[in-house]
This record gives sequence, structure tokens and C-alpha cells, in this order.
Amino acid sequence: MVWVGIIGASGYAGAELVRILSGHPAVQLTLATSRQHAGSRFDSLYPALKDCTDIQLESYSEERVCQNADIVFTALPHRLPMSIVPEILANDRKVIDLSADFRFSDPERYGAAYQSHTAPDLLKEAVYGLSEVYADRIRSARLVGNPGCYPTSVLLPLVPLVRGGLVEREGLIADSKSGVSGAGRSPVPETLYCEVNECFRPYKVGAHRHTPEMEAILGRETGKSVRLTFVPHLVPMNRGMQSTIYARPAQGVSAADIAAAFSDAYAGCAFIRICSSGQVPDVRYVRGTNFCDIGFKLDEARNRLILMSAIDNLVKGAAGQAVQNMNIMLGLDETTGLGAVPFPV
Repeated sequence: MVWVGIIGASGYAGAELVRILSGHPAVQLTLATSRQHAGSRFDSLYPALKDCTDIQLESYSEERVCQNADIVFTALPHRLPMSIVPEILANDRKVIDLSADFRFSDPERYGAAYQSHTAPDLLKEAVYGLSEVYADRIRSARLVGNPGCYPTSVLLPLVPLVRGGLVEREGLIADSKSGVSGAGRSPVPETLYCEVNECFRPYKVGAHRHTPEMEAILGRETGKSVRLTFVPHLVPMNRGMQSTIYARPAQGVSAADIAAAFSDAYAGCAFIRICSSGQVPDVRYVRGTNFCDIGFKLDEARNRLILMSAIDNLVKGAAGQAVQNMNIMLGLDETTGLGAVPFPV
């Protein structure tokens, strides 16, 4: 039995980790930390998990973490993980970080989007945790930078196509919508009930920090610079994420070519579901699961490929993919503990 710890368990992503790991048959959740709620039982903060876990939240201690966990999830705000991950790795523990701190291989690129990195030497070692794309590298990693929710929803449809040269690098547009849980649990005026109810708006237009993350991965896959226009939107629902991506198909590319690229890239991938012709992804059908549903439409008259994806932003977009990465790192079947069946309605 593998011992697992969560640093930052009281936020939405951390809570989702507790939910998933509490039912995982191959690991034992042995430690969960929270700065604000140390000393409280987790189920007093999230009563839905009453009788599912008896874990008590505690303050962070390097010694406690390294004595009580073989693998550690850091579900903390950006900047905090880079200050504690080096010491955890030095104690021969593995880390999956859900912040942006280890998603970039280039410290200058990270610094431009966030702030100066205090552990830049680890960036070359960290593996970007897009499970279906980088499983071979994740398998032998000791440090995984779990992707952001928006990048997961955009990159999974795009990577097989840019990798195969089926779409042009120029003119890529991603229009994405997220439930309010994507903003985190800390109360801010923009996410108060009266501000989001009966509201639908874009935010951080042309300035969202997930844009350079996506451009870096697309550039890695093409070997060339890629520019992406990304516009996120806030939707008045708790969870879920829908992305619509517009691309120009390369000359001569057919719908059959697109379908074959997805089939080849994701053959045997349990959590990628390609929609049948005439169907479109819907966040309702992935809620609470680790699935990413992908659909596409080739508009030949306008020379435009329209890609669509749906994920649960807290599961495939955060905690579920993190557990999937843990499974890969531990040599388990990657679906272990992630077999939630979607709600039909």
C-alpha cells in the first residue's frame, strides 16, 4: 500500500483529491494539510465526505510529510510549491504539483507569466502531466507539473493534429467556458453568487496565464513557435469546462484524416472519448469523471476545422488527471480509482 499526502487539501482541487484518493484501492491517504483549517476534520469542512474519510487537517511540516507519504500532491497557489517541493524531492519522495510552478521547462517563460522561479533547476526535470500525451515520460518521473484545466481541454484535441501537421500553426483560436469552481475557493467579489448568477462573461481576454502554457506545449510538439488566441469565459455553473477551438486545416486534409489522427493518438486511452458524427461534447456527460469528450466538424466551405471538448475542470482538469499521473508513476493501471460512471442526466 502506497502512502499519499496532500498539501493544500481544503481548496476545491485538494478536496477533489481527498474524494478520489479515499476510494483508491492501491493507496492510503495518510496526511492532508491546510493553513486555515489545521486541527479540523476534513469532513467537517466538506460534509459530503462524512463516513468516507476520517483524515484530520494539519499544518505543513516537511518532517511530517516525508515521514508519512511516499508520493505528495501539492494543491497550493502558485509560488508556494516551488518553495517546498525541492526539500520533499531531497527526501526521495515523488511530487505531483497542481499549481503552475512546474509546468514550464523555461524559467524565463514562467517568470514572464507569473514571477521569478526560485527552483529553476527543477524545471528541466519536471514532466508536463498531460497523461495521454506524455505517459512514457511520466512513468519514470519524480516530479510532475499537472496541467491547468483550460490547457487540458484545449491541448488534448489539438496536440494530435499539430503533431501530425494536419492543421496550420497560424490562426489558432480557443474559446473556452468554465464553471465557477475553476476560480478556486477563496471568496472574491467576482465569484459571489450575485455576480455570477444569470451572468456569462469573458475575462482576462488576451492576458490569461494559461495562454503561454498552451503555446509552450504546442511549440514543443511542432518544433516551431505557435501563437494561440485564447478567450476564457465564466459560466454560472459549479463545475465543467467546454472548449471550442478553431483551426485552419492543412491543404488536402479531410474529415477522415482528422478522425484517423484521433484514433491513432488515443487508441487504448480509457479517458478520451471521441464523439460520433453528429454528436457534440457536453459538460453534463463528463461531470464528476476523468473523461475528456472530443468532437469535431470540418467546415470545408469555409476552410475551417472546429474542435470541441468537454471535461470536468476539477477532475480531468485537476485532481483526476493528477491521480491518473500518480497511477502511471506507480505502474498501476491508469484508471485505478477513477472509474466513476457519468450521470446520464
